Amino acid sequence: MSSPDLSHLATPGTEIALRVTPRGGRDALELTDGALRARVTAPPEDGKANKAVQKLLARALGIAPSRLDLIRGATARDKVFRVL
Repeated sequence: MSSPDLSHLATPGTEIALRVTPRGGRDALELTDGALRARVTAPPEDGKANKAVQKLLARALGIAPSRLDLIRGATARDKVFRVL
């Protein structure tokens, strides 16, 4: 399954909410019923899963990972990233 094209959201100031499943078997973004979900193989320790989600989301947006800032949910499954 390919990641959804989220390039229309790549404008500065946009906030993107998503639910994360760490150790999800594979790295993938899914758009289900209008909700964005991310599955990453990285474990939820030392920020590894957050970094994996940041890279995955940046790829779908077509921007550098450094342009995404995690603003809410550093230790939760529900996260909000802001495009810088």
